[in-house]
Amino acid sequence: MDLRKLKTLIDLVSDSNVSELEITEAEGKVRIVKSSPHAAPMAMNAVQYAAAPVAAAPAPVAESVTAEPVVPVGHTVKSPMVGTFYRSASPGAASFVEIGSEVKEGDTLCIIEAMKILNEIESDKSGKVTRILCENGQAVEYGQAMFIIE
Repeated sequence: MDLRKLKTLIDLVSDSNVSELEITEAEGKVRIVKSSPHAAPMAMNAVQYAAAPVAAAPAPVAESVTAEPVVPVGHTVKSPMVGTFYRSASPGAASFVEIGSEVKEGDTLCIIEAMKILNEIESDKSGKVTRILCENGQAVEYGQAMFIIE
């Protein structure tokens, strides 16, 4: 593909609301993606400008603000690794903790399987388990909230 044509395409994408452009020609394929830090503010500005002249438009904006997750009260126990969350040591066994269980610092809360290794996750705070935020067998990410302890 001609360099002038490529530069023109890049300029078009950067000056427009298009966030991604892919072109396939006989010589090859080109994909231009606008970086997300620039794309998000543009989208937010477009919503704000479009919402200004219309009286009913602010309602959807307010709904999107309230759709953000509410931060739970209490101490959050987060996953120290990526893996699979298990509430018990084996499929038929009782769960390590239930909602309402009293735990001491160092008590096992769950197991996370990572790379075929079973890692016991211990409580880093004493208190009462008020919420269990993961399902048995669910994949968890590093830093994902798993338990709330008050």
